[in-house]
Amino acid sequence: MNFELNEEHQMIEQMVYDFARKEILPIIKQHDRNHTYPRELLPKLAEQGFMGVCLPVRYGGAGMDYISLGIVSEGLEWADSSVRETIAVHLGLHAMPIFQWGTEEQKRQFLPPLATGQKIACFGLTEPGAGSDVAGMSSRARKEGDAYILNGEKMWITLADVADRMLVFAKTDPAKGVNGITAFILERGWPGLTTGTIEGKMGVHASNTGWINMADVPVPASHRLGEEGEGFKIAMSCLDNARYTVAAGAVGLMKACLQESVKYAHERKTFGQPIAEYQLVQQMIAFMQQRLDAGELLVRKVGWLKNRGIRNTRETSMAKWFCTEAAFATANDAVQIHGAYGYSDEYNVERHLRNSKSAVIYEGTSQIHQLMQAGYVLGSRQDRPLRCELPAYDPDYWQTEG
Repeated sequence: MNFELNEEHQMIEQMVYDFARKEILPIIKQHDRNHTYPRELLPKLAEQGFMGVCLPVRYGGAGMDYISLGIVSEGLEWADSSVRETIAVHLGLHAMPIFQWGTEEQKRQFLPPLATGQKIACFGLTEPGAGSDVAGMSSRARKEGDAYILNGEKMWITLADVADRMLVFAKTDPAKGVNGITAFILERGWPGLTTGTIEGKMGVHASNTGWINMADVPVPASHRLGEEGEGFKIAMSCLDNARYTVAAGAVGLMKACLQESVKYAHERKTFGQPIAEYQLVQQMIAFMQQRLDAGELLVRKVGWLKNRGIRNTRETSMAKWFCTEAAFATANDAVQIHGAYGYSDEYNVERHLRNSKSAVIYEGTSQIHQLMQAGYVLGSRQDRPLRCELPAYDPDYWQTEG
């Protein structure tokens, strides 16, 4: 097994970290302080190919593989979690599901504007009364002729007030529970569709988080993704993509916290010596590196599995669970090493700590992932084949105009 990044991956890594230093770091602190979304980054992200990094060239994408998606996610969150969230939601939770589940006509229609950043997209699954309990959703869709009429509300939706398109889920047959959920692609501006922003978040201040309200929204049947009743399977496959980017992003956050802590520990002196010489500081630094090494290996494994078209729900869950908890612990240690300065936004570690807390909640709480892992080990949980699996990476297909 080769643990080295190939030449193409090294190029992507250099690109994303250069981008983070040049475009994100100079502006993100002010956006975080003002709780404003950095819209000016969107065309720049698109120009680099990050908005469609792992989509085939024939659909407007950059034609890179899934490991490249992880590298981009890592580098963006090294600068700020809010920016990585844009890629996770726009690409992992919206565009990639269309690539996996959509008809050829839908791929041709919907993917190019997403991959090139002409359109920004979001994902609407969570509701005010249904988060981890997807079966508890109350949104409804009834068929009327060649259209569906959607009613309901989605809550805690990243990019809700920014997105041009939304992948939402509603029950077409409530009696069937999760097997009665269907997925739909909505367009901003449709009658009855409204959005808003949630204020007062603890972290990810530079990311837009809001709600989507649907009041008799007419949706053409051509905008249904997959078959009726496949919505739950589609949603879970979406989460496999997003959780991968979350785990990779957490690795980037750990790298940022470790680098800043090492730098500060060498510069800061107390009682006549750098704090790097104190054993308890060294202990925190050592644990940071331990978490980072383990998390990086888990993420690379998931990317390797995705590239080969191997189902990776268990491995992705493990990576998301471990890496987000590790990132939170690492950011907490980083603040401790920085002392009083770490409690101020003068240093980035304060922002990283606030941001890292959100990731142990969204895309499945740590407790949900613990239950999932226990189920796999004890034999009560198993992954059944999907009608549409995420395709294995094939450079001859991905990088060829179709």
